[in-house]
Order: sequence, then structure tokens, then C-alpha cells
Amino acid sequence: MSGSLEIRPLRAEDEPDWRRLWTAYLAFYETVLPEEIYRSTFVRLLSGQPNEYNGLIAVLDGRPVGLAHYLFHRSCWHIDDICYLQDLYADPDVRGTGIGRALIEAVYEKATSRGSKEVYWMTQEFNATARRLYDRLAEKTPFLVYQRNF
Repeated sequence: MSGSLEIRPLRAEDEPDWRRLWTAYLAFYETVLPEEIYRSTFVRLLSGQPNEYNGLIAVLDGRPVGLAHYLFHRSCWHIDDICYLQDLYADPDVRGTGIGRALIEAVYEKATSRGSKEVYWMTQEFNATARRLYDRLAEKTPFLVYQRNF
């Protein structure tokens, strides 16, 4: 990757760029969410409250190009909290340049500094491009996801 890359926590002034990035991420998964969800999610990402979502933004040469949302939570299988990486996105024009890897590694650093011994995430079966990266950075588990919506 050429250029200057910074991975940093989201700030209030990042909201327009965060919205653009998250909207593109949701579009990839053919999802549209109401404005209320955008507002509440951004507030949560900035809250700094324990066990609330956190956000990172990737800035390449002064331009926001990626994001990651992650959460620490308890587990019955560990004493310390574990880390769930919920959303990861890089603009299509910077994919393959190390942005996704840098965001995941930044989440790994946050987890390590928090004493967490596990970071996990999910992706869809068809997401072959992202899965090639994930296969290099983590171990694919045999678990399937079940979900019930109300």
C-alpha cells in the first residue's frame, strides 16, 4: 500500500464519512436501514460506555476509506471479555491494498490491550474476496449461525 494510512477511533466530525461508508457496507449486503438506526448506532459508537460498540475509521492520505465496528462482551467460556467484530468495510477502490487487514489488526490490538483472548466475526458464504483475507488472519470455525427475527 502506498500513501499514509491512519486507523483511529471514530470522532463526531466523522459522521458524514461514516454514513457514506456504512451505507455502502449495508448496500453490499442488500440492506437498507432507517435513519433512526443510523443516529442511534453513531451515538453508541461514540459513547465510550463499557460493553457498547466501538468504531474505527481508516483514513488514507486524508480520505476516509474504511470502517470497523466491534464490541466487547462476556462469555461463559472465558473469564475476560471477548471481542466481536460486527462490521468491516473498505471502499472498493482501495480493496487489496491492506485496508481491511489494517482494520482487523487494529481491532486485534484493542482486544489485546483490553485483555481479551478472542476476536471473532461472521461473513456470508458468498463473500469470497473478504474470506481470502480472513483465511490469512484467523481460523474458520465449523459453527453455523441460526437466527430468528421478530
